[in-house]
Amino acid sequence: MELTFYKYEGTGNDFVMIDNRQGVFPKGNTKLVAHLCNRRFGIGADGLILLENDKTADFRMVYYNSDGNQSSMCGNGGRCIVAFAKKLQLIEQETTFIAADGLHYATIATDGTISLQMKDVDTIKVTPEYAFLNTGSPHHVQLVDDLENWNVKEKGAAIRYSDWYGQSGSNVNFVKKIGADLFAIRTYERGVEDETLSCGTGATAVAIAMKVTGKTDSNTIQIKVEGGILTVSFRPLEGRFVNVFLKGPASFVFEGTIVI
Repeated sequence: MELTFYKYEGTGNDFVMIDNRQGVFPKGNTKLVAHLCNRRFGIGADGLILLENDKTADFRMVYYNSDGNQSSMCGNGGRCIVAFAKKLQLIEQETTFIAADGLHYATIATDGTISLQMKDVDTIKVTPEYAFLNTGSPHHVQLVDDLENWNVKEKGAAIRYSDWYGQSGSNVNFVKKIGADLFAIRTYERGVEDETLSCGTGATAVAIAMKVTGKTDSNTIQIKVEGGILTVSFRPLEGRFVNVFLKGPASFVFEGTIVI
């Protein structure tokens, strides 16, 4: 079978996109998904995303990590699938879609920048060493001094597989403050099991964690990821964070076909 695919990236976080509105993709074939995401033997990506029909929204997003397993929400993937839906002429400048963590709203600016509404956050664990919260996916957030030389893969894996997070594990973000409302981060992603150039749910988690721990007074925070800049905004409300938005670019890279 010949499969048409589209490659998208959001600040270096890259995805294989497939229009699965006809339901032809073998969703249970984890080995196939892992093969397509393999950078040496397949197309190469941090994850694979299916765009499917949904009766309650414009479309449904089904996200797989590069290990082939279906996973939780991906913020950069969410922005990229909005750009993909526009390319398919399913939407124009705004949309609602269903993802693993529920309904999302997004808008597309004239320059192509996509603002994606993330889930509200109402539970944040703060310790002297780290913060932990779920922004659609679970995230460990930890400040470090020497971010540039930090061994993200080794130290991130140690935390991801630690007793803190059990069998399901957690994504891990290492953070350095570089301005009043500007933070640099490097992220280890579970499912990829390595550092990625960007993580949207991670950037969102870092922004909220920095607000909660008093590292910033701002409600709009710039996050410098390895692949560019993301903006996270939110509104604190009685210990919760609502109107959470992740904003940044989402770019079409190329289209192709592959025999599966």
